[in-house]
Amino acid sequence: MENILKKYESVTPSDVKVWFNAGKTADFPADGGGCVKYKDKQIAVINFERRNEWYACQNLCPHKMEMVLSRGMIGSADELPKIACPIHKKTFSLKDGSNLSGDDLKIATYPVKIVEDEVLIGFMD
Repeated sequence: MENILKKYESVTPSDVKVWFNAGKTADFPADGGGCVKYKDKQIAVINFERRNEWYACQNLCPHKMEMVLSRGMIGSADELPKIACPIHKKTFSLKDGSNLSGDDLKIATYPVKIVEDEVLIGFMD
């Protein structure tokens, strides 16, 4: 399990070396998510339209190792954007990947920028 989680490491804007074009903004549902593949990673791209914000995180829920976070439920907790696994209901911060359910497991997050209706996700490699 640790091996698969290791390939998902959070990236901060200052770490970005590559901006990957994940698609057009119209490719992702309003207030929902979609999944893209970058190298050997599945990445959930979240269009949080109610907040006018975009997020990207690993698609893998670390609780039961299911690729489902792109279909997760989004919301806010004390103004913090979050996503809940659609199967296990574990919640994670979309800002830093921290687990909001009190567990040790967290998810990797990636910077997102929108340039001329293109969704770009930042990676270290």
